Amino acid sequence: MHKVDLLLETKEAAAREARREQEKQRLSRIFNSRHRTMGVDMEALRSQVEEWKLRVETEKRRDETYDAEQVLCDRVAQMLEEEERQRVRRFHQAVQEFREQEQPPHARREWDLYNPEGLRLDQPARVSDYDPRCGPASLQRFAGEDLALPTRRRLQQEQQCRSLEDQRAERQRALADAKYADTLEDKKQVELDLRAQQLAQLEEECRRAKDLATADYNRAQAAEAAEQHRLACQREQEDNQAEIHNHLTGQLLTEDPAVAESLLGPHRVITDRWKGMSPKQVEAVWKAQEEQRRENQRLREAERQREAEWEAQRQLAARAAMALEEEERLSRLQLRKGLDAYNQQLAQEQRAQQQYLQREVYTNPPSAQHHLQFNTSSR
Repeated sequence: MHKVDLLLETKEAAAREARREQEKQRLSRIFNSRHRTMGVDMEALRSQVEEWKLRVETEKRRDETYDAEQVLCDRVAQMLEEEERQRVRRFHQAVQEFREQEQPPHARREWDLYNPEGLRLDQPARVSDYDPRCGPASLQRFAGEDLALPTRRRLQQEQQCRSLEDQRAERQRALADAKYADTLEDKKQVELDLRAQQLAQLEEECRRAKDLATADYNRAQAAEAAEQHRLACQREQEDNQAEIHNHLTGQLLTEDPAVAESLLGPHRVITDRWKGMSPKQVEAVWKAQEEQRRENQRLREAERQREAEWEAQRQLAARAAMALEEEERLSRLQLRKGLDAYNQQLAQEQRAQQQYLQREVYTNPPSAQHHLQFNTSSR
């Protein structure tokens, strides 16, 4: 088999080398402008056909060789499997013969466990409920497992049957009560439906009577509203005519200043007749406004002076606060320096204490060997 593989590999290598050589020749012909011709390269096509036939024939011979080798291997495997089956069969047969000759069932140690006559020949675990062999450790007598179990079970079954009969009767009574209640509910619902229909009919009749009364009332109100509107239009037309006549014959359109004078005082006027101020009144208003402007300017000047005084007071207060803050900072600095000196002194004392403890007190510290001597025994 290995020789066949080597032969096939050699042929395949030769075929690959031949294909490479043909490819090189074809490239030299294609890229050579002197020898390249128009149309199909018949020589190259013939070489490709021959190469394809050779490859098909080679693959066919290789497949035939593989098939033959596979058939041979299958036959050898079948022979080996048959031989293994025969060996296993002979071994099992020898084991069975040895068991039949040297290990009969009655000579085995576990014969008492699966002896078919063991139960018939063996004595019961207990003969009665008061068997002296059944002590506390015998595990043969439990509550509810006495020999009177069939009788007690029969009585329990009869009691259970009576209980089931009572439950079935109770269920039937409950179903009958529910059916009777459903019947009463249906009758009540029918009565309520009839009552609802009667009430709906009465309500419909009342609604119709109410609609008729409302329609009559609305027609009466519409007639009355129309009459009132006609009377109102007539009164408005009469009032407009009277107003026009009063304006034409009254003193409002005569531009008489005396018309606006009030009887309550010379400084009071009738607003609906007043036509405006006179030149003297306008001049008096201007003078009053000038006095108000001067007064406002004087008040603003006084407010500026007062603000300047307050600003000076604020600056003095700020300088005083800065001075107090500076004094407080200096005092905190002094206090901090004192605390730092005190802490340095404490640190020196602690270092001296540690050095004293390490040099004078703790001169013999325990080693790891000292701790390993504990818990080395059960005592």
